[in-house]
Amino acid sequence: MIRQNLLAAARFISDALWCKVVYHGFMSITEKTVRQSVSLPADIARRVKSLAKTSSKSANRIIVDLIESGIEARERERKRFFELADRLARSSDAEEQKRLKEELARMTFGE
Repeated sequence: MIRQNLLAAARFISDALWCKVVYHGFMSITEKTVRQSVSLPADIARRVKSLAKTSSKSANRIIVDLIESGIEARERERKRFFELADRLARSSDAEEQKRLKEELARMTFGE
């Protein structure tokens, strides 16, 4: 009986150490999620459901992916804008300045 108890205790300690070694610091910490209610126009909701069905993902995952893509696109656009503004400030060529101003105006006000 004592031998069984010792074996069980040793196994428990061994399992606990295994868990600690395998999972200690190596698992990514999942980002905290926030529940957010969003109203979508019916045609957008249908398109999201269609994308979810064809890609075997949930509609929620599709919405998150689309939002992430949109945020990344905005960040790229912002970075591009400041790169063009910097080039404009450094440029001494009148023709290049005109072209850069037009491109910045398109980015700011649209076509």
